Amino acid sequence: MGKTSAESKNKYRAKAYDQINIVVPKGEKEEIASFAKIQGKSLNGFINEAIKEKIERDNLEKK
Repeated sequence: MGKTSAESKNKYRAKAYDQINIVVPKGEKEEIASFAKIQGKSLNGFINEAIKEKIERDNLEKK
């Protein structure tokens, strides 16, 4: 019997991505998600972009 679509997607995600779980104060998730939506991004995409920008900014400040 073949794998379901969800099983296939989960297998791919496990191979292609690392997962980080974060905890924010109650209500902040919706605030962040709303801001991300205004920017035309998913919550995940927005968080990834914010992390990358912070790393780049901090690395430039160290030079």
